[in-house]
Amino acid sequence: MVRKFDGGKLVLATHNRGKVIEIADLLAPFVDDLVSASELGLPEPEETGSSFIANAELKALAAAKRSGFPALADDSGLVVPTLGGDPGIYSARWAGPSKNFRAAMQKVEDGLRGEKNRTARFVSALTLGWPDGHTVSVEGTVRGELTWPPRGDRGFGYDPVFVAVGYDITFGEMDPVEKHQISHRADAFRKLVDLCFTS
Repeated sequence: MVRKFDGGKLVLATHNRGKVIEIADLLAPFVDDLVSASELGLPEPEETGSSFIANAELKALAAAKRSGFPALADDSGLVVPTLGGDPGIYSARWAGPSKNFRAAMQKVEDGLRGEKNRTARFVSALTLGWPDGHTVSVEGTVRGELTWPPRGDRGFGYDPVFVAVGYDITFGEMDPVEKHQISHRADAFRKLVDLCFTS
């Protein structure tokens, strides 16, 4: 059952600064009081789900129950069919504890060496969770191809190697405003806003 966000404080269930900035921009028209899990000192739960939505739900509920406020969580990643769907839900873990995405991008490139099929997609699952355990979840995607070497220092994660369909620049080179129009997270946000943030 869908539930509307009725205002007040909303917790962003992430410690990823790039995600905080991107999500805060997307939510600005709908939420007045936004705070991140890192600002509240909330621990990051272990991501034990077997899908993007399962992990988003896990993170949203953990933050909502600990904070006492509704919480929004994103679980997103890069899906490369030629690599059997990897890194997928393990996209952040491929970067290791030090969040070295240069090494993660290199690992993807090493796996694709000699392959002609370089198609990929970014997936974003968003869950809005409440302290009573209720959740609403959606999933968004953007399709494209992987390029090498990485280009651009905008965005975060795998953005410098991803070129969306219809573009010739990477997400790492793209103006954030333009990326917000077409990204997997923007696709998911449009769906969530329609369900939970409009009257």
